Amino acid sequence: MFAVVKSGGRQYKVSVGQKLEVNRLPAEVGTQIALDVLLISDADKTSIGSPFIDSAQVLATVDGQMRGEKLIVFKYKSKKRYRHRRGHRQELTALIIDDIVADGKSLVTGDAPVEKQAPVEEETVVTPEAEETTDTGTKSRRRRSRAEESVTEE
Repeated sequence: MFAVVKSGGRQYKVSVGQKLEVNRLPAEVGTQIALDVLLISDADKTSIGSPFIDSAQVLATVDGQMRGEKLIVFKYKSKKRYRHRRGHRQELTALIIDDIVADGKSLVTGDAPVEKQAPVEEETVVTPEAEETTDTGTKSRRRRSRAEESVTEE
C-alpha cells in the first residue's frame, strides 16, 4: 500500500513507516501534520483524485528541521572573464509517515486514525523567594583606576 502526496510543489510516493525529507514546513518537532493526497493504491483498488482525494489524508510526524547538502551554483561565460561560484543549502523538514487514512478509516489497521499529541513542555514558575537566594553578590569585573582604589581603602 502506498500513497502519492504533494508538499512544497513536489510529489512524493510514500508508505507507512517511511522517512521523508520535504521543503521546510512551519511545524514544530514532534507535532503531527496532514498532507494532501493525490493517489492511494492498495492491493485491490486504486483511488485517484482530481487533483486531491477529498476523504483521504496522510498523517506524518515532524522528526526534525535540518539543511540539505550544499549545492554549487557556477555561472560561466566563455571569453568574457565572467565566473560566479555560489553555494546553496536547502532548508528541509524530516517527516515520518504514521498512517494513510481514507474515508475516516486507517488503511493500516482498519480503525479510526489516532492522532499523536504534541509533547507538552512544563513551565517552571520562579517564586520571589528563589530570586533572592540566587543573588551571590558577585564583584564587578571592570578594572578600577588606582585613584578609586585609594579612595575606597580609606
